Amino acid sequence: MKVITVSGYKPMEMGLFQIDDPKIDYVKETIKRRLLPLIEEGVEWVLISGNMGVEIWTGEIIIDLKNEYDVKLGIFPPFLNQENRWPEKQQEQYRMLTEGADFFKPLYNKEYEGPYQFQARDQWLLEKSDACLLLYDEETGGSPGYFLEKAKQYQENHDYQIYYITPFDIDDTVREMMMEDPNYWSE
Repeated sequence: MKVITVSGYKPMEMGLFQIDDPKIDYVKETIKRRLLPLIEEGVEWVLISGNMGVEIWTGEIIIDLKNEYDVKLGIFPPFLNQENRWPEKQQEQYRMLTEGADFFKPLYNKEYEGPYQFQARDQWLLEKSDACLLLYDEETGGSPGYFLEKAKQYQENHDYQIYYITPFDIDDTVREMMMEDPNYWSE
């Protein structure tokens, strides 16, 4: 496996409304812990569309990991200026991420026109990757469910792996990080 697509929830779907919410650190650490073994096993490219939340956090993780690992980040938004309606802080976060990416190219060289652009994005990401990693909870549902359904359909006719990060994985990371803190054991 050389190329993986990562997607998942937007911040508001996870109850995260501030760009500096400390809970984001736990989510990012969980994503990192899930990606590292895949990178160590040969993943060379991580693809995202640059959505707020899991995708932007993944991009930030990959940019940090590039100092230690031979991994590249590709960002492929479905259309031009997808960030225009986002809050200013997220727009800045997105701009910084696109500047640090190894490759950036909107799939449609025009502004938003309709849902077909999102459907084409999902199909393109599936065809260009060997697997996907999704932060998703089947019981909660939400926007990543559309990509997951398309990935499951794609998997029927292709050798394609679907990896998950669940809320339980994040809870495990929180516990592990708390126990890694020396102060945890001295109380």
